[in-house]
Amino acid sequence: MITAEAARPDGAEAVAIVTPNHLHLPVALAALEAGMHVISDKPATATLDEALVLQEAVERSGKIYALTYTYTGYAMVRHARAMIAAGAIGSVRKLTVRYAQGWLAEPVENAGNTQAQWRVDPARAGIGGCIGDIGAHAFNMAEYVSGLKVERFVADLATLVSRRDLDDDCNVLMRFVGGAPGVLTASQVATGERNDLQLHIHGTKATLSWNHEDPGSLAVLWPAGKSEILRAGSADIIGPARLPTGHPEGSIEAFANIYSDFAAAVRGNAALVDEQLPGIRAGVRSMRFVERAVRASADGAGWTLLEQRDGAIVAESAA
Repeated sequence: MITAEAARPDGAEAVAIVTPNHLHLPVALAALEAGMHVISDKPATATLDEALVLQEAVERSGKIYALTYTYTGYAMVRHARAMIAAGAIGSVRKLTVRYAQGWLAEPVENAGNTQAQWRVDPARAGIGGCIGDIGAHAFNMAEYVSGLKVERFVADLATLVSRRDLDDDCNVLMRFVGGAPGVLTASQVATGERNDLQLHIHGTKATLSWNHEDPGSLAVLWPAGKSEILRAGSADIIGPARLPTGHPEGSIEAFANIYSDFAAAVRGNAALVDEQLPGIRAGVRSMRFVERAVRASADGAGWTLLEQRDGAIVAESAA
């Protein structure tokens, strides 16, 4: 397809990658080499080494590359990010992010569920199971909204359904640069849970609370029992709501915001990548988190530096 499109005078400008993880790298490389922009499902690749190869290819190509970290497209997630950046809740003291699903609580991969089959297969999913599938979302959300970067962590990954080769549950203690603590918990075996993603950011002035099951609302908790609920679509909301206030938005609209940003970047506003739209640097950072968490948990390593090569902390920014 890429070869054929590249040969056409009116060929495709961009490729969207929505395959299992093990195909992300070869498809992205082929598209970039053909002069096409790329928007890809997360994670960027199946392994950290692949992500680093892809980063070099993206930088060499000069093309736009973006990742669909879906939840970064929600209006109220972006509004929360803007509030924190503006100092509205003071300094961030603590952050907790929870992502619970129950669809893998039974071995459905043995009953013909194709989505489950590739997600529990290291050859197709990569080194991480739950932590790579939804833990990467939680990690990205924590950094994207707070504006902070994880410096070190303690990872405890588990496989709770027997005869699986990858983790299906993970719990991570985090310390951000500057000292703020954080907690990340993700599970795909939380019986009865649907898609429960929650983010709570506690500042010195107020707390922000967002829940994916009510994505158009953002709770602001002030001292002395005062609370307020901000709604997507209101005139003073910074995030890009696609519907009038009071009309529920969902993941389709979040994807639409991400794809719209990608189109704007392709059309010349390349600064959107990394500033608002997660790009390859965010992809590399997430893969480093996944890979180091898997290994640290297996080794019982305790506190582990996220950015470290050959004994030195790496100064690397992320979207």
